[in-house]
Amino acid sequence: MSLPGPSVWSEERLEMLSRMWSEGLPISRIGSELGVTRNAVVGKVHRLGLPKRQSPIQRSSEPVEPARREPSHLATTVWVRNRCNWPIGDPQASDFHFCGDPIQEGRPYCEAHCAIAYTTYSRNRSDAVA
Repeated sequence: MSLPGPSVWSEERLEMLSRMWSEGLPISRIGSELGVTRNAVVGKVHRLGLPKRQSPIQRSSEPVEPARREPSHLATTVWVRNRCNWPIGDPQASDFHFCGDPIQEGRPYCEAHCAIAYTTYSRNRSDAVA
C-alpha cells in the first residue's frame, strides 16, 4: 500500500486560490489553474471560510410563460383502446393514423402487427438458419 502524496494545498496554492477567488474568477478556471477539480475548489473555499460570491444566474421576479406549441397531428388523431394502435406514417404528416384493425386479445395490436412487434429469440434464430 502506497502512502498518499504531498498535500495538494500547499501554502503557495492556498494563496493563489484566495487571490483568484477574490478576483472573481470562475470556479472551473480556478480549478484548471490549480490542477484540481471544480468540486475541490468549492470544498476548500468552504473550509477556508472565504466570502460567498453572488451567483452569476440572474433571477427574475417576472413569471415565465411556457412556450406555446402548435398542436401536433398526434393530438388530433383518434386513438381507440380496442383497435390496433400500430402507428402508420410520420406523426407530423397530415395522413398519419393508427392501423385501427381489431386487436388480438390482451394485446394493443392486430394479428399482423403483433407478428412484427412480438418476436422470440428462437423464432428469429430459426428464420436466420432457414
